Amino acid sequence: MKLVAQWNPKAKQWINGRKDFFEKLPKILENLPHDNRPVIWMHCASLGEFEQGRPVLEKIRRRSSQSKVIITFFSPSGYEIRKNYKGADAVLYLPLDTLSNARNFIKQINPMLVLWVRYEFWLHYLEELKRKKIPLLLISGTILNNNPLYRVYRKKLFSCFTHFFVQTERSARFLQAEGFEQNVTVAGDTRFDRVIEIAEAFEPLAPVEAFCRGHRVLVAGSTWTADEEELMHYIKVNPDMRFIVAPHEVDEENIKELQKEFPHSVLFSVLQAKVSNNNAIDGSTSDTTVTNTLIIDNIGMLSRLYKYADITYVGGGFGDSGLHNILEAAVYGKPVFFGPVYQRHFEAVEMEEAGGAVSIENALELETELNKLWNDETLLKASGDCAKQYVYANAGATDRILEYIYKNRLLTN
Repeated sequence: MKLVAQWNPKAKQWINGRKDFFEKLPKILENLPHDNRPVIWMHCASLGEFEQGRPVLEKIRRRSSQSKVIITFFSPSGYEIRKNYKGADAVLYLPLDTLSNARNFIKQINPMLVLWVRYEFWLHYLEELKRKKIPLLLISGTILNNNPLYRVYRKKLFSCFTHFFVQTERSARFLQAEGFEQNVTVAGDTRFDRVIEIAEAFEPLAPVEAFCRGHRVLVAGSTWTADEEELMHYIKVNPDMRFIVAPHEVDEENIKELQKEFPHSVLFSVLQAKVSNNNAIDGSTSDTTVTNTLIIDNIGMLSRLYKYADITYVGGGFGDSGLHNILEAAVYGKPVFFGPVYQRHFEAVEMEEAGGAVSIENALELETELNKLWNDETLLKASGDCAKQYVYANAGATDRILEYIYKNRLLTN
């Protein structure tokens, strides 16, 4: 990581964020209220896992305001975006998983309850929690069996958890086969609860409304280069439509590349300035070409952007990075398109089976399937309705987890 940090900004953040960590930690903890309120520690790999854990944490705080919350991240992508999250008393990087780090960190924060989100099992931290008999819950768990090193240690890792709340029956069966059938619950995925919460608290985005008004709209979220290559031709041959592209990476270099890929585009930051200055947005540019693509050059508004779509596209399905969150789009009743690599994501498989999602393998198939929906309003609406119904039908994981916490008095001395 130190070597890569010389040219990679994220690696540099990863290193710098942990520099002199244990010298800084006492000062951070001194700013927390000095009382006997229980400490809840939630660990997330990155931003996506935080969003899964967030509904549980926020419901606990609403119900049990007498608690302190510490959140840790492994990745800079999560930490940098949520370091000022007001729902926590402290947001930190997780120190590297060594025995001394684990014992030092857990001793200093002294949690009463620990929530581990989805995966990323660090052996020394988990064993130290077990040694100190601190309740440890896995929430929205995904248990896979595809890592040789992980197989060697999995029983050790699993034995540290007080209870597993997993997303699917497949994960439950795997844990049961390992001898953990007594402390496994198929609770579902808390992301369903989170996206419903976001959608029901929707706040409009004036620049986006102005850009989309009077046009068919396709919103492509969390895109990578492979996704954008599949979209390029369709966007080019449909100048009368409006396209919103929100890339997964919003660094300056990637945004410049996107502007080359989509020459008839405008950045959100530029559009926002126009709206703020009361300039009309008529979709034209100085060379009389049509500006039909809005490139989002920030992070944090994607879940609201999907509201403006007629059809959505979610990136990550053309590579090893993994399909991104399709539920953010589906909750608004919008059909969801994505690439061919999605089998590890149960929600994508199930939503496609339900009729609310479409997987495509190339640009030609994308064009065919999109036109099929554009040319049939009844089919378009039915597909969107299926997507929304699927999301609402799978809500409730948060309440199942909370029921266990309070029934077992895990926040009571």
